Amino acid sequence: MMDLYGNRDLLEQREERREDVLRRELLEDLRERPEISDEELLREIDRKILGRGGYLPLEEKRRLRRTLMDSLRGMDVLQPYLDDDTVTEIMVNGPDNIFVERRGKIERAPVRFAGEDRLLEVIRSVVAPLDRSVNRLQPIADARLADGSRLHVVLPPAAVDAPCVTIRKFGAVPLTMEDLIRGGSLTREAAEYLKAAVRRRESIFISGGTGSGKTTFLNALSAYIPPEERVITIEDSAELSLQEMPNLVRLEARNENASGGREITIRELLRASLRMRPDRIIVGEVRGAEALDMLQAMNTGHEGSLSTGHANSPADMLSRLETMAMMGADLPVAAIRSQIASALRLLVHLARGADGGRRVMRICRVRGVKEGTVWLEDVFCCGEEGLSPVSPL
Repeated sequence: MMDLYGNRDLLEQREERREDVLRRELLEDLRERPEISDEELLREIDRKILGRGGYLPLEEKRRLRRTLMDSLRGMDVLQPYLDDDTVTEIMVNGPDNIFVERRGKIERAPVRFAGEDRLLEVIRSVVAPLDRSVNRLQPIADARLADGSRLHVVLPPAAVDAPCVTIRKFGAVPLTMEDLIRGGSLTREAAEYLKAAVRRRESIFISGGTGSGKTTFLNALSAYIPPEERVITIEDSAELSLQEMPNLVRLEARNENASGGREITIRELLRASLRMRPDRIIVGEVRGAEALDMLQAMNTGHEGSLSTGHANSPADMLSRLETMAMMGADLPVAAIRSQIASALRLLVHLARGADGGRRVMRICRVRGVKEGTVWLEDVFCCGEEGLSPVSPL
């Protein structure tokens, strides 16, 4: 046979036709019996395969069974990668170009959708039950899959060539700080320093580039919050998985949808959270004017709160926070910098190395405002020998 991206021989074409015919028959059955369980559907798939007649090797029957089930109840050719714990990201650049990330390395996946229509069908089947809509008028959508993975969709005309899908996966069992220490993301000494800071109710901000592990680190860090405290999480798409936290409230933003549901912003949720008697507020990521509300919350009795943001360095993160806070109110830069210096106590910066590993590069203490700028002092810094204290703790 030719490779998956070239011409197919006659045998492969026959197998494809068999699969298409069986899928159409099963879809008709599902329209008549929409309540059918997964177990019953598998039995029906087996019956259809056997009923086609002709000889099929056992391995081909198993492949056909799995493929049909994935296309009817899963995400078609993407489902095996969703089930693969070694895959952390799935990137679909149209029906023929699919890539996955394993251990920080991107590789092309040897699969393809039957066509653009099939890809669109899968996208809509995923977002519809989640109260999301995506079409030519609303070509961009975010959603959270049942396993907690984050789905981002961009359709034409916003996507010039073809529908694009990006899925950021999160492990079924969240990584703990011990896991991060064993993986070399930080040292035990740095972890103990951060643990003490969380217990002292110091507000901590985590910065880093895309895919640097900010959410994973925030999740692990939150395990140091005492279980008797009331915690409210606020996210665009709920990704955090806080363990053993009995008094937890999870809030999630929402885009305006076709059924008339209005947009609910991070800013609105932050303001609502202040009336819910939180001990700590965890904002999954700040991207805009909500930065001002977060800083004000940290400055008005909610010390020990946590958040993340995109930036290439701690200094860049402070500049971004200033810009985002000024989007929220017409305040002078000096006032914004004063709020940042009062609200934050530590800034943790992460980065992804050339080997794909995600590491803590710097832990900085916010010392206040000096000569008109927010003054950062390195506590831990990552050098050739790894993360180490800059000065005696």
